Amino acid sequence: MSINAIKGMNDILPGEVETWQFLEQSAREVFGLYGFSEIRTPVPEKTELFCRSIGETTDIVEKEMYTFNDKSENSLTLRPEGTAPVMRSFIQNKLHNLDPVSKLFYMGPMFRYERPQKGRYRQFHQLGVEVVGVEDAKIDAQVLAMLHHYFVRIGIDSVSLQVNSLGCPECRPGYRNTLINYLESRLSDLCEECQRRYQTNPLRVLDCKAQGCQVATVDAPSVIEHLCSACNDHFSQVKDHLGALNIPFEVNARMVRGLDYYVRTTFELVTDKLGSQNAVAAGGRYDGLVESLGGPSLPGIGFAIGLERLVLMKGDQRIVAEGPQLFIAALGKEAADRAFVLMSQLQSVGVYAEMDYLGKSLKAQMRRANKLNAAFTLILGEEELQSGQAQLKDMADSSQTMVALDAIAGVLTEKFI
Repeated sequence: MSINAIKGMNDILPGEVETWQFLEQSAREVFGLYGFSEIRTPVPEKTELFCRSIGETTDIVEKEMYTFNDKSENSLTLRPEGTAPVMRSFIQNKLHNLDPVSKLFYMGPMFRYERPQKGRYRQFHQLGVEVVGVEDAKIDAQVLAMLHHYFVRIGIDSVSLQVNSLGCPECRPGYRNTLINYLESRLSDLCEECQRRYQTNPLRVLDCKAQGCQVATVDAPSVIEHLCSACNDHFSQVKDHLGALNIPFEVNARMVRGLDYYVRTTFELVTDKLGSQNAVAAGGRYDGLVESLGGPSLPGIGFAIGLERLVLMKGDQRIVAEGPQLFIAALGKEAADRAFVLMSQLQSVGVYAEMDYLGKSLKAQMRRANKLNAAFTLILGEEELQSGQAQLKDMADSSQTMVALDAIAGVLTEKFI
């Protein structure tokens, strides 16, 4: 019996992985322009990290985490998101002592036990950024400008930016109580899940996709109307800065986040190309998170992008891997041995070269050169070995040039390196 992959955890195959590499490399290039450095954290972390940061009453902690005990009976969890591990590393390694402003980015797999569907898997991949140490609204706008820049760079324009403010520990409790009272008067119209959590996590009711909940809360009180003066000023500045940078956006007063650590600015990039899974990037401020995890009192802001959803949006625009710069079609054992040495010499100087290993006919080898999309081919047989020369064929226009075998490395290096 064959062994299949775990449900909701997918292989990324040749022919697909090139698109992933393009998206990842584009992130490195764009984020680097804004002064971000890459950080890599372990996949498993102590379970307490996510309970304290994400929130005990969130869906992620209550239902979705992959949690297990190791052989020392330590409770570990495969990371369900990237911000908490980065903040743990930031605190543990005292990165705030290196620079008052830390700009970090990460990429890698995350894990949540959800029902697999298009664009949502149990192992999924994220690109994320975090900025720690800046409260000024300019950094909110810069992070959003960088996100906009990234989507321009990868050629996806079918997205729109939505922003909101969730207030702060000063003003949100009052709004929370107002919202709970509002929901209690409509409790019978809410789905079972929202009836269960409306007191512990009332903001999530506004994000429920159930039709009944959306209708029941259509005139729910807005968090924006309950902001304190400091939060209101901050949100106004964010909008002003986005306008100054010509970044298009709209305010979505119903937008909330599924993680407890978010405050003030929150945002999503949404699309109409993916059905119900319409958010391709999301983030916001988490000004109290570092301190709550035992670090200094520092503000922070960041976002995460779902790579699987970007790949879906690229669709037919997927990146095709470049073929070999030279394919050597060798006829006979002696020619194959010489081709093997020549191929290795070319590879050592940076030329992508391939050859046939199966002793196939010349016709079959030329078909393979075409299939691999080789730029040039070199036919190597007994006559070529004796003369020390062979025809170098340009596969684009079928032109041929006689080249000395000893000089082929120099010729191809001049063309490609």
